[in-house]
Amino acid sequence: MLVGGGGRPARAVGAGAAGGRPLIITEDPLLLDDLLRLCAAAGAEPHVRHSMPEQSGTGGAGGAEEVRGGVGWECAPLVLVGDDAARRVRGAPRRDGVFLVGRELDDPLVWQRAVEIGAEEVLRLPDAESRLVDRIADVVEGAGKPALAVGVIGGSGGAGASTLACALAIRAARAGERTILIDGDPLGGGMDVLLGGEGAEGLRWPDFAGSRGRVGAGALEESLPELHALRVLSWDRGERVVVPPAAMRSVLAAARRRGGVVVVDLPRRVDEAVAEVLAQLDLVLMVVPGELRSVAAAGRVAAGVRMVARDVRVVVRGRCPGGLDAETVAGLLGVPLAGEVPVELGLPGRVAEGEPPGAQRRGALARFCDGFWQRALGAAPGVPA
Repeated sequence: MLVGGGGRPARAVGAGAAGGRPLIITEDPLLLDDLLRLCAAAGAEPHVRHSMPEQSGTGGAGGAEEVRGGVGWECAPLVLVGDDAARRVRGAPRRDGVFLVGRELDDPLVWQRAVEIGAEEVLRLPDAESRLVDRIADVVEGAGKPALAVGVIGGSGGAGASTLACALAIRAARAGERTILIDGDPLGGGMDVLLGGEGAEGLRWPDFAGSRGRVGAGALEESLPELHALRVLSWDRGERVVVPPAAMRSVLAAARRRGGVVVVDLPRRVDEAVAEVLAQLDLVLMVVPGELRSVAAAGRVAAGVRMVARDVRVVVRGRCPGGLDAETVAGLLGVPLAGEVPVELGLPGRVAEGEPPGAQRRGALARFCDGFWQRALGAAPGVPA
């Protein structure tokens, strides 16, 4: 577990050539100690350049050449330049991923020095420690485009939200997407059970209840049970453990950091922890049976979810005899329609025998999920129209 706060992913430059190791350039021993400590917190082993020769003449590149030749200015994925060393790298080629770092940056000329070396940001320690740890860890983990995060919530009891969440994850994984399925409902039966893997080795939610700050994306993924080509974070069968909102936020952020798809099965009650999850989701699918009583219940659920989630759409599950059609359900709720999932005959029996929802390629559930992912993953910013 790594400490830190949120921040946008850094643009890695030449990460493969540098092996994910940032470059530190400073002669300040106190600043160097701080930067080494932050690199250790992010799981990075940096290259360090303690000193550079003075540049000679106007526009001379002696210092830049020394940096480039000594530890790879151009190929390092991230360059942290101490404020004391800024004038020595002014001749270096312009590139992304350069940050000017110091402990006393009240000098108004610091911004001029940042422009001269092409720095993306000026970071003052200790205020920017969390942000800097995030940037360094992003380099180590090869952060790129975050995963498309989709939540599934039942508009009423027994709507089939967990079944749809499981099927979405199964179909994404079978399409070759890196997939993590997260069980956000502590009072549900457990997504690992639905996948037939309640005995699989790996961590469950209680193991992350004490998480603070940044969670390593690679460490999270490797620690979770792997079932049907996807990773699943579920609850155990012990006493209920309360996962604080900060832990929920950190775990979901880590799950998204390596790209692919993240599917979250959500409870109907929106508390602080669920609100943290909703705020990070790209899309929430609310599953509603096509009958009036379920629509009435879903209206209350939708009101709470829409206060936090950026995009909520309804999936109508089947149609009861004399019930409502999908367009009518969506109109009554005032929520865009994502589609209709017909009732799939024989599904409960197959699940009871250990076959997860969505496994039948020609089944109604699989066809809906495949169509959803084709639209979602092919659209920008990744949400179907």
